[in-house]
Amino acid sequence: MEILNMLTDQLGVTEEQAKGGAGAVFNLAKEKLGDANFSKVAEAVPGMDDLLGAAPASGGLGGMIGGLASKLGGGAGKLGSLASLAGGFKGLGLDSGMVGKFIPIILTFVQSKGGDSIKSLLAGVLK
Repeated sequence: MEILNMLTDQLGVTEEQAKGGAGAVFNLAKEKLGDANFSKVAEAVPGMDDLLGAAPASGGLGGMIGGLASKLGGGAGKLGSLASLAGGFKGLGLDSGMVGKFIPIILTFVQSKGGDSIKSLLAGVLK
């Protein structure tokens, strides 16, 4: 899968970590975008169902922080989203700093497959 090759080559992660990390990012996007908009992103990414299925549960401390931050509303909601990703990444053996490294690669990939409008849609929920 092309997106997994990009992540493993550029970040030095395993294929399992790449798949789970990408799945976690796309699961977050699915949650934030709703079905209609997410389907546009999903059409641009081959193997989306496999990626979503590989995402780790975002439980643990990261998930708790994410839930708490999203309840606070406002700018904290974005913090909560990224904190919940960090929890999932930790389950893959990746530190929270890797979230910020996965997102630009995923956005570049989505742009190459779906164009600027799809990249913008995704970037809007990942910033």
